[in-house]
Amino acid sequence: MTFPSSLSSQLINLCAAVMLLLGFAMLAQRRILSLINLFMMQGLTLFASTLIVAHTTGQSHLYGSAALTLTLKVVALPWILHRLIRRLSVKWDVETILNIPTTMLFGIALVVVAFNVAQPISQLSGAITRATVGIALACVLLSFLMMITRSKAVPQVIAFLAMENGLFFAATSATYGMPMVVELGIALDVMVGMVIFGVFFFQIRRQFDSLDIRHMERIKEE
Repeated sequence: MTFPSSLSSQLINLCAAVMLLLGFAMLAQRRILSLINLFMMQGLTLFASTLIVAHTTGQSHLYGSAALTLTLKVVALPWILHRLIRRLSVKWDVETILNIPTTMLFGIALVVVAFNVAQPISQLSGAITRATVGIALACVLLSFLMMITRSKAVPQVIAFLAMENGLFFAATSATYGMPMVVELGIALDVMVGMVIFGVFFFQIRRQFDSLDIRHMERIKEE
């Protein structure tokens, strides 16, 4: 069964809207457990979008991409993050560089910038997903904003992973995804990066009894 192109476009646009809403929800979230769950929901939305594009266009390699997304971003990475915060006894991230309303205003401004930047690219694309290029870029920028406005290490890592979700969504929107070899390489890099980040978290916690990265700035000043 193949979806009609109009229905597929509507479903993909719905997934894009959900991705953007989840991006704002992550930007406003202070509780780390909820932040991990939102990241998992974002991965699930990305999986659904990739599956719809694969089913509609007949791009068989996207089925592998969807399976990789489900395994890595919906199951493996949230499980690893949950284990890390349990071991580190981290539940809240109440300290942000900017307050939430100001951060949300910056996020809205970034969405406007993303849509203006992506408009020429969308017109050049012949893909059924070309309307979502702006939202994909907005998700990347929102994740970057979340990364630079959090003072704790764990939310910054989640923001980095969410940024990779946005980049993957942008690739799917513009060119129907990346070659499988590239995606497998990125997946391996992400998994290795998570192991390194885990060691990094424990070292920070052991040294400073906190995951606030501003302690490292004070060491640099000394």
